[in-house]
Amino acid sequence: MASVVFLRAINVGGANLCKPAQLAKDLKKFDVVNIGAVGTFVVREKTSDSALRAAIARKLPFKCEIMICPATAIVDLAKKDPFARQPSGPEITRFVSILHKRIPKPPRLPIGLPSDKEWLLKVFAIQDQFVLGVYRRQMKAIGYLGKIEKILGVPGTVRNWNTIEKVIHVLSDV
Repeated sequence: MASVVFLRAINVGGANLCKPAQLAKDLKKFDVVNIGAVGTFVVREKTSDSALRAAIARKLPFKCEIMICPATAIVDLAKKDPFARQPSGPEITRFVSILHKRIPKPPRLPIGLPSDKEWLLKVFAIQDQFVLGVYRRQMKAIGYLGKIEKILGVPGTVRNWNTIEKVIHVLSDV
């Protein structure tokens, strides 16, 4: 079964520099497809999570969280069209935070930051290890993304929903 890999905190602010395209080439035995510059990969070769995690860690010159999801989990998430009833438009960004592990007791939703009434970031759903939300395209909103981890107590990495759609497109060829 195919997998999707998300690396946390690479190529951010000049730290943990990595060339994802080169990493994908270095991992060619796993038939890896690089999705952009932030550390998202589709792994088409069937392999165990532990073998894949070890191979990626060996290739990186720094430590980072490596989240691995079955491709079916990503496909199932997208099939539900999770953003259908959420605000949209050019001033809104749809995102998913992929958690390192599933949280045992999700908090009451929605969560609006800085407040439910005047939110810049809103988490509206948590499904398995995926946190779904939207934020307004304002500089202050980006700062609230890091607060999601603190609220949930689990490390995660954020991706724009457009990235997930690119993953789905690659998976449709698998």
